[in-house]
Amino acid sequence: MANWILGLTGGIGAGKTTVSDYLSQQGICVVDADVVAREVVEPGSQGLEAIVSHFGKHILTEEGTLDRQALRAIIFADEDEKNWLNNLLHPMIRAQLLAQLAHADSDYVILSAPLLFENTLDKYCDKTLLVDVPVEVQIARTCARDNAHQQQIEQIIAAQMSRADKRAKADFILDNNQPLEAMQAQLAALHKSFLQLAEANHA
Repeated sequence: MANWILGLTGGIGAGKTTVSDYLSQQGICVVDADVVAREVVEPGSQGLEAIVSHFGKHILTEEGTLDRQALRAIIFADEDEKNWLNNLLHPMIRAQLLAQLAHADSDYVILSAPLLFENTLDKYCDKTLLVDVPVEVQIARTCARDNAHQQQIEQIIAAQMSRADKRAKADFILDNNQPLEAMQAQLAALHKSFLQLAEANHA
């Protein structure tokens, strides 16, 4: 396991990827739960085979990949199906994340996960950073980026831990509802702090 792990989280549309991209450019390894979640359901994977066996072939696109929108519609409408899917995928994702964290090699390592607190992944982290914006900004950004319906975005936000609870749990909070230059200055200062914490941990 890497010596010092920063848990990075933020709601949909908060700008978590912008932050992880910046820190990656500083030479920090990023282990991304979103990427791993896609890998465990790629064509030919055990995850995708189990999903097709459970839901049927209509859950696939014409190309044979997972139809995420169709799956999302099912699990938002049916709590039992959502639980079944989580029980299937979460252990696979967790095992892959831990393997990647163990092999990461940089001054500190980022575990980036939108559901860091909800899925108790923060227990693997030394500190946590929340990328924070108001809910109305999340909705506006995501609708513009994904061409999604506002109601669907609101459902996703409602299914996650509240903004207030995330703010209470996080060790550090980055305000991403400010001009890019100001946000990057705040992030650069945080990066410096994380390097110092990691170095102190190695001492």
